[in-house]
Amino acid sequence: MNNLGAWRAIAASLALTFVATACTQTTQKREAPVFFPPPPALPRIQYLTYFTGVKDIEEQSSFNRFIVGEKENRQLNKPYGIALYDGKIYVCDVNATVTVFDLQAKSLTFMKGATSGGGVLQQPVNISVAADGTKYVSDPVRGQVVAFDRNDEFLLAFGAPGGWKPVDAVPFDNRLYVADMGHGLVSIFDRQSGELLKSIGNTGDPSERLDRPSNLAFDSEGYLYVTDVGRFQVVKFDRDGHFQTAIGRLGDNLGHFARPKGIAVDRQGLLYAVDASFNNVQIFNQQGRLAMFFGEAPDKPGGFVLPAKVAIDYDNLKYFQKYLQPGFTAEYLILVTSQFGDRRVNVFAYGHEEGKHYPTDEELLSQIEERRAKERAAQQAP
Repeated sequence: MNNLGAWRAIAASLALTFVATACTQTTQKREAPVFFPPPPALPRIQYLTYFTGVKDIEEQSSFNRFIVGEKENRQLNKPYGIALYDGKIYVCDVNATVTVFDLQAKSLTFMKGATSGGGVLQQPVNISVAADGTKYVSDPVRGQVVAFDRNDEFLLAFGAPGGWKPVDAVPFDNRLYVADMGHGLVSIFDRQSGELLKSIGNTGDPSERLDRPSNLAFDSEGYLYVTDVGRFQVVKFDRDGHFQTAIGRLGDNLGHFARPKGIAVDRQGLLYAVDASFNNVQIFNQQGRLAMFFGEAPDKPGGFVLPAKVAIDYDNLKYFQKYLQPGFTAEYLILVTSQFGDRRVNVFAYGHEEGKHYPTDEELLSQIEERRAKERAAQQAP
């Protein structure tokens, strides 16, 4: 073989090596399994993984890295609202725009309709997605709720800039419910026309009025839950605005709130409520009693640093099956944003360990009270 042939053989061999490496070396994050409540209690929630920047979603082969160099690790700056729809995680970065982690395409992009034309956002805080794929982004600096279609293109904007402070918006049937922190109420719009229909939470007995509503969620029966940072409570209304009850109160004990943030409700009626002061998420049953809570120390997997929003998803479990511990069956996903730290978008699975009997709400409440008593005794011990 002449020298030219030898060099061609070597080049071909190197190319095959790089191609093989490109096919096998991908970005795979696997955390040690973390469960809540911790052992020996039966697990209900497993921490799965996290997303902070481009390296957590996009795969770069050794061959690509050799040719073009290391990719810039673009990261979330200060995430708040979050939603998961059709294999895409939409994150409101309040210092940027809506960032999209595409789980199928394995890419990180920005919501295309939010970067030009009528859909440009100034400070996106919260996002929700209707069943038809319409996204509603609340922007208090722009002073509007901006709607995008299922393809992420701009549709229309709700409300007049400058006259209010929309911080969250959730659809229900043909209406859009918007938390107006500036006026201490929830505005209700027609989803199709954008017409303002009525307001709720600002009339009636003072004990039933809102103060500073910040986050919204509906349950499967059509009841509206409102985080009120002025009341330090989650307030429950029917869809027409009639007060039902209030959950929690100001304090530093279990079941209390110090800095309540995002909320979500699962199909069983369990209410998830973030507290940025406690760095955890508390879960309340349908009677408004604390069932459990989760959140590790900030520097550990499953931990939060100023958590902001919680979202629940039943439709995208397939993208996270590989993270599930054998024997643990997932029923739905839980996503929680942290505004700071190395793990900005945290993904959990709610489920159960196969073949195990799980206690009732009453039994869980008894366990919590027992643990609380033990903690008090330990604090009082000399």
